Amino acid sequence: MTRYLERCLGWIAGASLFGMMALTFVDVVCRKFFDKSIPGSLEVTELMMFGVIFAGLPLTSLRGEHVLFDLLDHFLPEALRRVQGLLSHLICTALLTGGAWLVFVRAARTAGQGDTTAQLQLALAPWYYAAGVLIALTALMHLMLAFRPPAEADDTPTAGAV
Repeated sequence: MTRYLERCLGWIAGASLFGMMALTFVDVVCRKFFDKSIPGSLEVTELMMFGVIFAGLPLTSLRGEHVLFDLLDHFLPEALRRVQGLLSHLICTALLTGGAWLVFVRAARTAGQGDTTAQLQLALAPWYYAAGVLIALTALMHLMLAFRPPAEADDTPTAGAV
């Protein structure tokens, strides 16, 4: 299940990043050679950023690739490091759950008001709902990581390790 989730989120983030790159390239070429920009390219780029950021967030958490301050870890006993890991994941779970709730509130308000992008008139609410779901998924990742077995509880990344 984890591998499938990593693959799906990786494809979403990768496709969004590639789409941003391709759209920006074509837009620059069109402006340079034809003196005409692609209508709404900035809006589409901003929406693709949702895919990069919010699909990358659970991936980063799942793989343990956040920035860590581990200067004192060598001085702390193993039991204290486990408690520290548990608390940090539970705090992240709480904060991300609160953040997801706020995004869902914003999405509902946006849907109720019918907010759209300025130029292309694309509805914004689905993007907010998707961001809320991915933030909630990240919270679940941290909850899962908080209670993983101690053998897996080291701070090494689970994927991409050399």
